[in-house]
Amino acid sequence: MTADKYLEKAAGLLQRIHDEQGENICRAASLMTDAIARGGAVYVFGSGHSVIPAMDIFPRYGSFVGFRPLLDPRLMWFNVLGPGGVRELLWLERTEGYARVFLESYPLTSRDVMLVYSHGGLNAAPLEVALEAKSRGLSVVAVTSLSNARIAKPTHSSGKRLADVADIVIDNCCPPEDALVAVDGVPEPLAAGSTVAAVAIGMALVAEVGSRLAARGYHLDVFVSPNVAGIGPEHNLAVFAAYERFLRRLAAEGS
Repeated sequence: MTADKYLEKAAGLLQRIHDEQGENICRAASLMTDAIARGGAVYVFGSGHSVIPAMDIFPRYGSFVGFRPLLDPRLMWFNVLGPGGVRELLWLERTEGYARVFLESYPLTSRDVMLVYSHGGLNAAPLEVALEAKSRGLSVVAVTSLSNARIAKPTHSSGKRLADVADIVIDNCCPPEDALVAVDGVPEPLAAGSTVAAVAIGMALVAEVGSRLAARGYHLDVFVSPNVAGIGPEHNLAVFAAYERFLRRLAAEGS
């Protein structure tokens, strides 16, 4: 069964991430723990398909206040309408200058950390988010394909790729083509792996950062599934209120 091949490949990806990227995940978690503990935020950005791991990090059952996704509907695939929509998104994602303007709406400061997802690491949007974050004094963590970075020529006028800019790079361990499964009679590989890898890395960071904060005695406002025994609706209402206070504080202190 071809589905088995994909599941085996995906499991192999996660095992490689565990074996080869654990140290980088812990280094990134250390930066993020310090940022949240001192009242900062872990901002999270992705464009195109990399919006998925950014969206999934918070609000998400099992995650907590401290992460701040930066979500632009113009850079999301599910906002693409009509036959020309794909061209629109790809053009905008690759247009220099757009991401810097987008970030003007956010109170980034040197106490924060920026987490950027991009499998290819070449498009202007994720690269310029990283560059702008660095210019404002943030530490930058990138989740990208190092196998792609090693062979791909930069397309940005800076001459840089995302992996060149980040303070810490977490390799998603995916091949440059992203897709994992060869099928007889089809020249192109099928079934992408980078989304599975990116979401898993994000949840690994949530677990590690949460553990480190708890060890410091930091109170975690955890978003919890209502299916958990003993959790009433008032719990998540309190989490939402904590998140609102968190956003207001970031805005006030960053202005």
